[in-house]
Amino acid sequence: MSSSADSAREPLLPKEQLDPMNTTKSRTTSSSKRRLRRSRSAPRGDCTYDDNDVKTDEPPLHPSQLFNLNPNLRRVIMFLALYLTIGTLCFYLVRNQISGHKTNGVLDAVYFCVVTMTTVGYGDLVPSSSASRLLACAFVFSGMVLVGHLLSRAADYLVEKQETLLVRAFHLRQSSGGPLDILKELQTNKLRYKCYVTFIVFVVLFIAGTVFLVTFEKMPVIEAFYCVCSTVTTLGYGDRSFNSGTGRLFAVIWILTSTICLAQFLLYVAELNAETKQRELVKWVLTRRITNNDLEAADLDEDRVVEAAEFIVYKLKEMGKIDEKDVAGIMEEFENLDYDESGNLTNSDIVLAQAQR
Repeated sequence: MSSSADSAREPLLPKEQLDPMNTTKSRTTSSSKRRLRRSRSAPRGDCTYDDNDVKTDEPPLHPSQLFNLNPNLRRVIMFLALYLTIGTLCFYLVRNQISGHKTNGVLDAVYFCVVTMTTVGYGDLVPSSSASRLLACAFVFSGMVLVGHLLSRAADYLVEKQETLLVRAFHLRQSSGGPLDILKELQTNKLRYKCYVTFIVFVVLFIAGTVFLVTFEKMPVIEAFYCVCSTVTTLGYGDRSFNSGTGRLFAVIWILTSTICLAQFLLYVAELNAETKQRELVKWVLTRRITNNDLEAADLDEDRVVEAAEFIVYKLKEMGKIDEKDVAGIMEEFENLDYDESGNLTNSDIVLAQAQR
């Protein structure tokens, strides 16, 4: 057999065995790992640092940072107010072309706008002319876009506020439960807390709607429960609805919050299921036994030595977090920035490469 064939069958070895001089560096292994973990460009996972592993070049986390107002909420409120204002004005102008049980012109216009936007469609108010029907078609499509894209951001924001309070409550009895611990807990079980909080809010809204229908609309408990179910699921059969002025004023707010809350809860459950499967895959990848074939696949530069960066990339690919296209794109960007083709990036490389572009 040729020497090349023997070398091809020779398994990959760690650096210490390929180069005996590396054995003298064993005392610096832990410090190297700490430097890798504290790299400014390295992603910081929850399982890679402890309470003392905090960047020294960043200001300490202040508890008030957990409660900063999300700018998306103001944008959501602005678009919602604009939609309801335009919708109310339009439907008020064509109020004589809308048939059904009416209470107050402006209140009925707002109520019809909300029922149309959330696709509940009780049928207690219906457009009766071509112009009003075309107007309703335009507002139902624009309302669905608003509900699906903008109101979900507001729901996310409100749920995150509540889940932060929930986690802080869990840490009240722990003397070491500081802001960093709360932040770690939020990032680790983010979706799970969202599911809990959204479900609790939905139950409260469901009970509130049932009690209101029984108290103000004088419905029996079973019929009130039936009306709430048909509303939050946007079925809107129409045999039971809000008929009084007080009821429609309540429905304007309650229909919006309850339908969005249910939709968000179902979305979080689906995301939690996908995340659980992803975590199981990650656990399997990190606990399974490494073979020579794995080392050969992880050896990207084919130098028979697997660097830490190569091993991390291989594991990320195995977890499904990145693929070959991602790696190829990053390597292409690296080669474009490596102006002197030394295999390392310096400030001069970046300046020269960007100047050439």
